[in-house]
Amino acid sequence: MIPTNLRFDGSFWVNMDIALRHLDHLIGRMIASLHVSVIEWYILRALIKEDGQHASELARAVGRAATSFTPNLDKLQARGLIERRPDPSDRRAVRIHLTEQGKKLRPEINRLANEIEAYFRERFEPEELDAFLSVMAELQSFEMEDEAFN
Repeated sequence: MIPTNLRFDGSFWVNMDIALRHLDHLIGRMIASLHVSVIEWYILRALIKEDGQHASELARAVGRAATSFTPNLDKLQARGLIERRPDPSDRRAVRIHLTEQGKKLRPEINRLANEIEAYFRERFEPEELDAFLSVMAELQSFEMEDEAFN
C-alpha cells in the first residue's frame, strides 16, 4: 500500500528526488559549522577514508560524474583543504590529498557524521532501516548510464 502523503501518485523517482532534496537541505544545515556544501563534505569524508585518490575515483565514491566534478575540487583547494599532486606512476594524472588544514577538520567531520547517522537511526525501526539500506544498495549499483535507456 502506497502512503497517501507521497506526491505524483507515489511515483518512485519523483518522490526519491524530493526526499533527496529534503535530506540535502537538512544535512546542509547539520554541517553548516564547517562552511562547506554537502558534496564538499562527502569529498572530505571520502578523503579521510582514503587520502590520495584520483579525481575520477573520488567522483565515483561520492556519486558524481567526473566530467562535472572539477568545480567542487577547485572550491576545496581554494579554501586550502585539499591539494592536487601529480601521480608518481602516471604523470598525466593527479591525486587529491587533504592538506594539513583539511586534516584538522577530521575530528569535526567524523563527529558530525556520527551525529547525522544517529539522528536517522533514531527515526526508524531496525527492520525498516535494514530494508531501506538494502534498497539503497541496489539503487547505488545502477550504472550512471544504464543500458536500459540507450
